[in-house]
Amino acid sequence: MITFKEQNYLEIFNNYHFFYYGYLSNWAFTPFIDTRTCIPYNCSEQYMMQQKALLFNDFESAQTIMRQKHPRQQKELGRTLKNFDLQVWRTHARQIVYEGCFYKFTQDKNAFEYLMNTVDHYLVEASPTDTVWGIGMAEGAVGIQDPKNWRGTNWLGQVLTCLREDLIKIPN
Repeated sequence: MITFKEQNYLEIFNNYHFFYYGYLSNWAFTPFIDTRTCIPYNCSEQYMMQQKALLFNDFESAQTIMRQKHPRQQKELGRTLKNFDLQVWRTHARQIVYEGCFYKFTQDKNAFEYLMNTVDHYLVEASPTDTVWGIGMAEGAVGIQDPKNWRGTNWLGQVLTCLREDLIKIPN
């Protein structure tokens, strides 16, 4: 498995691909299987929340997350984990999402093609409410084209841009 590598993509790309829905969203229903465990997931949000629960040894929540069909409920459960430690999560979060997205984009041809069609762009989650995984601004917001105006860290955009760049390097 290739790994997430933090880079300053703003120094590499000056074109942006803003997204909130669709294949790039963790909420997109693009089923995949974790090939290490053979566990199926209905979306990368489910993978992220279940892996988050496992990270904190909250096995009950991990099982409950896997029974949920909608990412909204999966996310809500992921916010109520026992033994949660924000610093530990911050250390592992992007690698976990990278792994889930690796499975998603390498197992779904349409999602893979969509991701590859964003070459030469820094991927940016235009979530008006998420300032960790997104930029805290909606697509089309005044000033969104200038990263100095972004209110969030865009972790999902970083992960997806890194994944795309890594997948480009893998021979077919």
